[in-house]
Amino acid sequence: MNTHKSNKFHAKTETKESVCTVFLNGELDLSVASDFRLVMEPLVGDTKHDLVINLKELKYIDSTGIGILLSILKSRQGMDVKFMVEDVPPQIQKLFDMTGITKFFASQENSH
Repeated sequence: MNTHKSNKFHAKTETKESVCTVFLNGELDLSVASDFRLVMEPLVGDTKHDLVINLKELKYIDSTGIGILLSILKSRQGMDVKFMVEDVPPQIQKLFDMTGITKFFASQENSH
C-alpha cells in the first residue's frame, strides 16, 4: 500500500489480487495535479491489474483533475484490463454528468 499526502489531497493505493484501487481524498485540482500524476504514472501502464479510482472521499475536482482521469482512460484503452471510477459523490457525479464524461467511465466499466 502506497500513500501520498499533501495538505488538501491524499491518494492511497491498495492492490488485491488482479485489482489496484486508488482511493482519493480531499481536493483534486491544479495545485495537486503533479502529485496525482506521480501516484498514477506507474499504475496506468500496468497490464497485470485492473485499475479502479475510488472517489468516495473526494470533495472537489476541477478540470485539471478531470483531464487526468480522461488521459488515464485514453491510455488504458486497448489494454486487456479495465479502468473504472467508483463511489462517485453526488456533487462530483453532477459535474461528470454536466461535462458529459460519465458515459466514458460507465462504458469502460461495462466493457468486460
